[in-house]
Amino acid sequence: MNNTDCCSLDGISCDPKTGKVIELHLVVGFLSGTLRSNSSLFRLQHLQTMDLGFNNLSGILPDSIGNLKHLRVLSLGGCNFFGKIPPSLGNLSYLTDLDLSDNEFTGELPDSMGNLNRLKELQIGLNKLSGNFPLMLLNLSSLTLADLRSNQFEGMLPSNMSRLSKLVSFTISGNSFSGTVPSSLFMIPPLIELDLTKNDFSGPLVLGNMSSPSKLAKESISAHLTSLDVGRNRLSGKLPKSLINCTQLELLNVEDNRINDTFPSWLRFLPELQILVLRSNEFYGPISSPLSFLKLRIFDISGNRFTGVLPSDYFSGWSAMSSVVDIVDYDQRMFRGASYPTYQKSVGLTNKGSNMEVVGRGFTIYKTIDVSENRLEGDIPESIGLLKELIVLNMSHNAFTGRIPPSLSNLTNLQSLDLSQNGLSGQIPPDLGKLTFLAWMNFSYNKLEDPIPRGTQI
Repeated sequence: MNNTDCCSLDGISCDPKTGKVIELHLVVGFLSGTLRSNSSLFRLQHLQTMDLGFNNLSGILPDSIGNLKHLRVLSLGGCNFFGKIPPSLGNLSYLTDLDLSDNEFTGELPDSMGNLNRLKELQIGLNKLSGNFPLMLLNLSSLTLADLRSNQFEGMLPSNMSRLSKLVSFTISGNSFSGTVPSSLFMIPPLIELDLTKNDFSGPLVLGNMSSPSKLAKESISAHLTSLDVGRNRLSGKLPKSLINCTQLELLNVEDNRINDTFPSWLRFLPELQILVLRSNEFYGPISSPLSFLKLRIFDISGNRFTGVLPSDYFSGWSAMSSVVDIVDYDQRMFRGASYPTYQKSVGLTNKGSNMEVVGRGFTIYKTIDVSENRLEGDIPESIGLLKELIVLNMSHNAFTGRIPPSLSNLTNLQSLDLSQNGLSGQIPPDLGKLTFLAWMNFSYNKLEDPIPRGTQI
């Protein structure tokens, strides 16, 4: 087949002047078998883009990949490769985008990858890579995205992470990194997304340059930070108040740690906050002051030691849950105009009595309040009835008393309601049975009268 024939095929692009193949986009099932070191593919010396993602190319990635010295984009995600990543990748000095995610690569990253000084996006998540944090990555001064999630990396992160001065997204969830989180991570000016979940980090979370602890400079914090997820580690101490400088923050998740602090009421000064998850820590004390969370959609403080009475107007300033609000998905906005993937983020929640994870696009539509397993008391605030967009409400395992507010029947989108294990008394509002979407109710272990209303979904 001559070049003209080749260039007319789907997924193949050629230089209009020379006729040389410069791009291959053969994704999702076009190819199968093993890439041999003598494959004609590696003789395409003018190739600039090779995207073979999600083909069944099981086997070892041959050293011959290093022959394609003009490659700028190499995407081999989901191809069932195994074995070590070949050191010859370091020869691809023009490479700007490298995706080796969702394979079975093992061992450590080759030191030669430190030569890829034009690399902007590195995706090596969902493999079986091991060893300490690959220090050669700190040489990649152009790097904007680094995704190392779901591997077997361990040890401490280096203290000079701020050398990656152009980093926008850093994801290392699902590894075994330990020690303290280096404060230099929060001193990378363009950083937008930081995901450190499911590791073994410990100690307090410190933001910015603490050489002068008496005065934390505003400019030392990543002011553009939109998503901070440090859940499922062993972090302790207090939630750093310097987060108040992260005025673009939309997601804050510290679930399943050992943070010991009072309720961070100062978070109300973060105007973009949409998702707040403090569940399963050692927070304590009252949360009685009414808060105005204009964009909050997920509020989970379950499994702590919060106390006190919630005033009747507690939920009156929660605009996003009380009306239909057009909220742009932060993943979409974060990477608008860029080629970054909006990978599937998740937060653990309780819905209909079972633990679940809200994943990906679920963030944009899910609206939930979970204050269960605390020591809250007094009446359930009447203002809960203002939150007409609420889907899940869990106030179980507290010490609430008095009557169930009739205003709950205003929650026309409610799907799950759990008020069990409290001291509630009186009649269950019969109008709850008219809620069209309510599929699960639990009022057990209270002092209530009359039968549970039979809803349209029950």
